Amino acid sequence: MSKTIFITGASTGIGRAAAELFAAKGWNVAATMRNPEGSKGYNDQSRVRTYRLDVTDRVSIEAAVEDAIRDFGRIDAVLNNAGYGAVGIFEASTPEQVRRQFETNVYGTMQVIQALLPHFRGSREGTIINVTSVGGKVTFPLYSLYHGSKWALEGFSESLHYELKPLGINVKIIEPGVIKTDFYSRSEDFINSGELPEYQDYVKVVRSSMQSAGANGVAPEAVAASIYKAATDRSNRLRYAVGSPAPWLLPLRKLLPERWFFAIVRANVEKK
Repeated sequence: MSKTIFITGASTGIGRAAAELFAAKGWNVAATMRNPEGSKGYNDQSRVRTYRLDVTDRVSIEAAVEDAIRDFGRIDAVLNNAGYGAVGIFEASTPEQVRRQFETNVYGTMQVIQALLPHFRGSREGTIINVTSVGGKVTFPLYSLYHGSKWALEGFSESLHYELKPLGINVKIIEPGVIKTDFYSRSEDFINSGELPEYQDYVKVVRSSMQSAGANGVAPEAVAASIYKAATDRSNRLRYAVGSPAPWLLPLRKLLPERWFFAIVRANVEKK
């Protein structure tokens, strides 16, 4: 019997690439997104079904989980990929932007997991794969809200893996570096204000540097390959770093004194 993976944020980018890869490997895919009607067709329509799901809407989550289990018989893994990035000047952010950042990246992931845990618990097996970021372990300028949500998700996932392991449920964390997706255009909410002129020179320099890095990121298919490995390698490994600079930057953060590491970050993102 084919295994089934339940994916959030599957319309584009990493989620879309993962859906295509798992289907190509013989898995059934429950591809969820806020607007299934607007998504383009998948390569293997016989293995992929789409469902409407907004991670900030508990009712839509429960309905999508119920429908996917009905259609495929069971779910073996969940990929929590849906995300939102509030990026820019923290002082200029609104309460709504702060709330949306955490409701999407943290509370949304938690709600999806809670909806699936009874199913996994009943099967005494299952794999939870949470997409965090290199920014869940290190930080960059102007990303304070985004980093806050990803650091929270890292801590949540690490703690959760202890309590679920005795139930036969694995937790995996995917830590992408710079990925070439539409995050910088569709999922990113850039925060700035002309009423805060003191920030503007710095914002201009850092914004240019980060946009350049995003344009030269690795393809989402590379992340999808790591996700597939996490779902199938049967190991106790918790974290999977993928895409420059994650594989070298994360170990470097552990090894270097903070002031040295901060100097490296500044040298790379504050270039004029």
